[in-house]
Amino acid sequence: MQRRYCANVKAAVSDRYGPPSVVRVVDVPEPTVGPDDVLIKVSVSTVNRTDAGFRAGHPWFARVISGALRPKARVLGCEFAGVVTGTGAHVMSYKLGDRVFGFSEFRFGAHAEYLSMPSNGSLALIPSDLTFEQAAPTTEGSHYALSMIDHADVTADQSVLVYGASGAIGSAAVQLLRQRGVHVTAVCGTDGVSIVSTLGAQRVIDYEVTDFTKLGDTFDVVIDAVGKTTLHACKPLLKRHGVFVSGDLGPRSQNLWLPLTTRWTQGQRALFPLPPRHTQAGTEYIRTLLASGEFRPVIDRVFELDDIVLAYEYVETQRKIGNVLIHVAN
Repeated sequence: MQRRYCANVKAAVSDRYGPPSVVRVVDVPEPTVGPDDVLIKVSVSTVNRTDAGFRAGHPWFARVISGALRPKARVLGCEFAGVVTGTGAHVMSYKLGDRVFGFSEFRFGAHAEYLSMPSNGSLALIPSDLTFEQAAPTTEGSHYALSMIDHADVTADQSVLVYGASGAIGSAAVQLLRQRGVHVTAVCGTDGVSIVSTLGAQRVIDYEVTDFTKLGDTFDVVIDAVGKTTLHACKPLLKRHGVFVSGDLGPRSQNLWLPLTTRWTQGQRALFPLPPRHTQAGTEYIRTLLASGEFRPVIDRVFELDDIVLAYEYVETQRKIGNVLIHVAN
């Protein structure tokens, strides 16, 4: 195997569930690299809602994957951009020095200086004109946004309202919908209006100024990107056969059972999609949009790895605009 050997690497580790303060930056062994894997020196990662949820062990069903009593993955971080520094004996698709980005779904490990990834996993070359900072925050938000868009069978020329349009998922959804020729109305707080207005939505509503549920317009689909509204609140916004879709449990976990109770109705219905496993094809699709300029992640703040607790605390204010980056290594 070709590789750059490093006995220990710096990583953000959490050995128990809890608040941001459970995360410590310590030295850990370099990840092992199998014959079909690549070793990546991580330059930039992110802290997002997925990381925060798995660190806290919330919502409860996440522990089915993350571990009932304590985290299975000590090092979180599911998005990354960096440089290939080692390749397994069977790897032909990547070489030393390649700039790559990807999504380490449920494997995590990107909050560390080095990460091992399957060469056929959610991994792709960074377009030549993009920086690590631009490439790293492209997969998590788009993954969940695409899941909701596809489950709702959104097609060109439909009208879609995106609630929570200034977050990582919402800002990705706005761009991905516009790329498909959808008429988009975006809803966000005051701090996000100026940025969301640049993403291609035909209209941006500030929910701190206007009650978006009383717009008087109706939509084919309402996407709740943050899990803070409900089907009941959005009924006036939906057409007769309109769809309400959310990737979050909702204020009272109602999004778990509403899809069952509305599935057989002739009117409005709710969807709670379980996102499909992210694939290399999915990452290549995002790479295509990045290369064409049709998708650019929104970046809010950048923290150093040593300040990752502050990054978690900021994410959990629920006021971030787009993505929060972590500089992991130079």
